[in-house]
Amino acid sequence: MTYPSNIPSIDPIRLDRLAEVAVKVGLRLQPGQDLVLTAPIAALPLVRRIAVHAYRAGAGLVTPFFADEEITLARYRNSADEGFDRAAGWLYEGMAKAYSGNAARLAVAGDNPKLLANEDPAKVSRANKANSIAYQPALEKIAGFDINWNIVAFPSTSWAKLVFPNDDDDVAVTRLADAIFAASRVDLDDPIDAWDAHNARLAERTAWLNQHNFHALHFTGPGTDLTVGLADGHEWQGGASMAKNGIVCNPNIPTEEVFTTPHARRVDGFVRSTKPLSHQGTLIEDIEVRFEGGRIVEAKASRGEDVLKKVLETDEGAARLGEVALVPHSSPISKSGLLFFNTLFDENAACHIALGQCYSKCFVGGAEFSPEQIAAQGGNKSFIHIDWMIGSDRIDIDGVHEDGRRVPVFRKGEWA
Repeated sequence: MTYPSNIPSIDPIRLDRLAEVAVKVGLRLQPGQDLVLTAPIAALPLVRRIAVHAYRAGAGLVTPFFADEEITLARYRNSADEGFDRAAGWLYEGMAKAYSGNAARLAVAGDNPKLLANEDPAKVSRANKANSIAYQPALEKIAGFDINWNIVAFPSTSWAKLVFPNDDDDVAVTRLADAIFAASRVDLDDPIDAWDAHNARLAERTAWLNQHNFHALHFTGPGTDLTVGLADGHEWQGGASMAKNGIVCNPNIPTEEVFTTPHARRVDGFVRSTKPLSHQGTLIEDIEVRFEGGRIVEAKASRGEDVLKKVLETDEGAARLGEVALVPHSSPISKSGLLFFNTLFDENAACHIALGQCYSKCFVGGAEFSPEQIAAQGGNKSFIHIDWMIGSDRIDIDGVHEDGRRVPVFRKGEWA
């Protein structure tokens, strides 16, 4: 059987394997379960293969939604000013309704990370804020892990040319595709078996951290002296985990992280980013922030600072943390030496923190928690959830117990 990718520079066999892994490992889609799928229009070859594997797995209905870079730019260059305070709330309400009916969610990443770099930052910020607010009904279902969900990536030409700017289009796409396939473990003979083994290793890390039940993590390194208090009753997660609907899935492919919920009011100190943050078409570089009592009180960046500050003003929780994640510097994505300009990949090359909404699943018994209980134990609430990288081979991390005892967790970017 042949699997046409419609793009000569992308290996169709491995593209099909990626689709299969997304359905069988990422989602573990169940017979009769619907699937809501979002993707850039450039990723149509992958979306078609995902649909094939989803229906083979017994999917009830696969419903794709596509975005197009030229249409996005048309808005910024031609829309009336008041249009930037609007978002398709009706669409997100529909998605939330689908998730309430146990539909799975799959997102394909692949947009040009710098698509909006030359557009008006004020318009970008307004549009992002409006979208974040409108997206909340659907985000709550995802962040609450109500349903099985997954993100995978496709090597669009615009993204590939950003990662490999000196290569011809076809060469750049081939190289990015190879990097995606390797990070997603679909270049191996048995990708599903490889994912089972990888999930087992991540489970060992989470078990060790949960056994210690640290009160806080202390990050130190160049430009960084940050104490991240951990939420009361927090639980570390990583790799495959069970959604509230009882389905064990891998939300991110690739993934190298173990993560948990910080205490929204117990973060203090300063930290410097170690990789650029690509946020909805804007590249934000060299972020430096200072926390007091859990909240960012100072923030700057060498590029994209206006967008960063607007993000922090989204709502009360936007300047507080909703996630802290540990990733060794020796992870395969870090060892590739590539800067992907894409959070799905770059966050798996380095330890990171996330502004905004926490994950309720990162509490012991969190599946049954009310929003009030999550807040009482230190969980953060926000319209946003934005990861950015703070780890490198020069970062040390100590686990701090409530009585002050310290245990080495990372030394020079590696598990101690």
